[in-house]
Amino acid sequence: MLRILIGLLPPTSGQIFKDGTDITAMPSPKRNMGIVFQNYALFQNMSVLGNVEYALKFNQEYKTRSREIAENVIGHVGLSEHINKKPHKLSGGQQQRVAIARTLALNPEIILFDEPMSALDADMRLSLREEIKNIQKKFNSTMIYITHDQEEAFALSDRIMVMNHGTIQQLDTPESIIAEPANDYVREFVLENLRRKIDSLVQYVKPDMPRNSIWASIWDKIKNVTPGAP
Repeated sequence: MLRILIGLLPPTSGQIFKDGTDITAMPSPKRNMGIVFQNYALFQNMSVLGNVEYALKFNQEYKTRSREIAENVIGHVGLSEHINKKPHKLSGGQQQRVAIARTLALNPEIILFDEPMSALDADMRLSLREEIKNIQKKFNSTMIYITHDQEEAFALSDRIMVMNHGTIQQLDTPESIIAEPANDYVREFVLENLRRKIDSLVQYVKPDMPRNSIWASIWDKIKNVTPGAP
């Protein structure tokens, strides 16, 4: 779906509209979209600066300011101290931030993410998740983010589209999906899987936990969202 949206693959049927304009036949470079791939797709022989600056050098609008723009975006994603390092010297999370910076440098209206954190460990995923949300607010870009992780979807999204075998099951706010799942698939795939994750933690939470413990904090949050919790 992402490759069809950005113009790397043609749709077998239907049309693509962006701000009311049919872009189905529009060449990919003119769609003003960027994509962050799952495997980073970085040039291993280039530094962080070289990777971020590369596409800018071939863009008529940005090439005269390519170095300035690249350095500025690298600073925004917190990689200034690694600006001259090659990708193999960076952690997985840092490499993903380089890929995000490279996309942001061209100032796209829409950024597409293809499961960008699937190869990262749990701690790095949580950290990068917060950074992506902060980047979205800072650059005010629309982001379309593919993930199979329900928790990740709810943590990042203003709207969630639930799909099954290429068919949209529900497109709504996280709050509405929780309150009114459209069908049994949404209820099972989204809500039941979230419930299982929550239950795996809640079993350790008790109301008499020490007030300075993380579990007491979790218990307080549960009381606020769960009717009838003691």
